[in-house]
Amino acid sequence: MISNNPNFDNHERVLFINDAPTGLKAIIAIHSTTLGAAVGGIRIWPYDNDADALDDVLKLSRGMTLKTAIADLPLGGGKSVIIADPKIHKTPQLLHAFGRAINDLGGSYIGGEDVGMTVADVVEMQKVTKFVAGSSQGENASGDPSLQTAHGVYLGIQAAVAQRFGRDGVAGLSVGVQGLGNVGMRLARQLHANGARLVVADLDAAHIEEAVREFGAEVVEPVAIHGADLDVFAPCAMGGILNAASISEMKAKVVAGSANNQLQDFTDGQRLKRAGILYAPDYVINGGGVINVAGEALSKYDPAAINAKVRNIPRILNQIFERAHRRNLTPGEVADQMAMERLEPLARSA
Repeated sequence: MISNNPNFDNHERVLFINDAPTGLKAIIAIHSTTLGAAVGGIRIWPYDNDADALDDVLKLSRGMTLKTAIADLPLGGGKSVIIADPKIHKTPQLLHAFGRAINDLGGSYIGGEDVGMTVADVVEMQKVTKFVAGSSQGENASGDPSLQTAHGVYLGIQAAVAQRFGRDGVAGLSVGVQGLGNVGMRLARQLHANGARLVVADLDAAHIEEAVREFGAEVVEPVAIHGADLDVFAPCAMGGILNAASISEMKAKVVAGSANNQLQDFTDGQRLKRAGILYAPDYVINGGGVINVAGEALSKYDPAAINAKVRNIPRILNQIFERAHRRNLTPGEVADQMAMERLEPLARSA
């Protein structure tokens, strides 16, 4: 039973979707609609097995609930995964089939970009469903959310650096960026422009070549970057990078990146704290994307308001860091508390 899965957290709905004609095999998890329609990206990934896909979508959807709550958005949390290799299996027919599945939920879930999913894919899905966001077309289009995600992470890194090292800016600091996708590359560009020394890792040789050419970056293997000689480690790839083994090898004193579900286990937050490593909770620092998409999903996209909310990310992080220090808690524990402070009164009154 799904309810026996350790990552199940009273999710409202978990749906398994199969469409034989297109080869679609997917899962949609709606964690909470307490604050509004559940919003969350559509991840297309060749999971090794269905159990891994289920674990991922359950964890990611819960994270989206916390993300929208702490960003003060009138939206809930959900996520979906399509079990496929986006380089091989992604077709317009498959995207249309998934769009029709989203339609069946009647607006309780709104999808968007994630790993393996692009703005062009959202535009393709708009041909069959209105319950997607992050499009480049339409009167209310919000465009590629990775721009705001990357900018929010950069601002968050500045806040974490000020907290941990007592200094302004990243000039002269060594920052390791793991994952040079849309967000990671844009983050690296901002860090380089502001004087950081970059160490990078990615599975795609073209991304590495671009980073070396444009930033003069040092290159290490993806499995080794967490242990490199860094001041700041920015995970911008898949989750679970922070665990007992990797934390024991870290030299960085700040972890702040865009990847979701960076902690393999909640106890890893304590491990980071004991090691003197300041952790910027992932669903707080990477909230710029959902803030951007919210403007489109709520049919009132206002660039100035979106930018103001993204610029508020460092203030939220500073509140978290200060409360964590004062109460001898981890930043992750405090972030969860702050998100639940917004959710629980509404849940009780429902």
